Amino acid sequence: MTRINVVTGAASGIGLATKQLLERRGESVIGVDIRDADVLVDLTSPQDRERMVEEVGARSGGSIDTIVAVAGLAAPIPATAAVNYFGMVATLEGLRPLLAGSDSPRAVGVASFAGIAPGDEALIAAFRAADEPTALARATALAAEPLTTGTLIYPSSKAAFAQWVRRSSTTDIWAGSGIPLNAIAPGVVSTPMMDGALSSQEGRDAIASAVPMPLNGFADAQVPARLLAWLVSVENSHLCGQVIFVDGGSDASVRGDSVW
Repeated sequence: MTRINVVTGAASGIGLATKQLLERRGESVIGVDIRDADVLVDLTSPQDRERMVEEVGARSGGSIDTIVAVAGLAAPIPATAAVNYFGMVATLEGLRPLLAGSDSPRAVGVASFAGIAPGDEALIAAFRAADEPTALARATALAAEPLTTGTLIYPSSKAAFAQWVRRSSTTDIWAGSGIPLNAIAPGVVSTPMMDGALSSQEGRDAIASAVPMPLNGFADAQVPARLLAWLVSVENSHLCGQVIFVDGGSDASVRGDSVW
């Protein structure tokens, strides 16, 4: 039977590459994005998050096999906090009941190598408390200085999401229900979101200094897409609560033995 996948952020970048890869493999994909997708929603909006669940349920007949939560932003703005954490968690939690009818349910989200960078503790605390108004207020304050404190919004959102995956993955509603929940942490990926930063040699050099990728350099979107596709495949029966760095060696270069 053809597996039904839900991919958010399906209109571009990693989400589009994942959608296309799954479709080439003969699987069905319900794409979710703000444009050019089957389900058109803005994941900064709580109302649209609820509508996404309703529309995916209607399109799928009430049963899906996988959730691939990719949609995200990197700009130093409050919307980044809204999408990268609250939109991501709402996607996974909201669509999870639709996995109940699958023989091999799977779920994965996109974190980031940036999640190991310094973040803003007050913003991370608001994420952990699931307090969206407080998180958005803190993100608004940070965004007032986009070149300094504003840059903390993205890594904070990705760190908090990775923590959520770790906490949630082993609970009864995920592992206890036979659903592997994991995340990937890409390094630098050449997507439209990165076009501006990678458009000059100076920009590329600066990013390479901050995110060293000794194995094959910057990746294209197919690289994380292939990992996402495996994580939601039938073959992945026991990987649980992992944040897998697909980063050309960035994590190993920066943290070395410290995680052990």
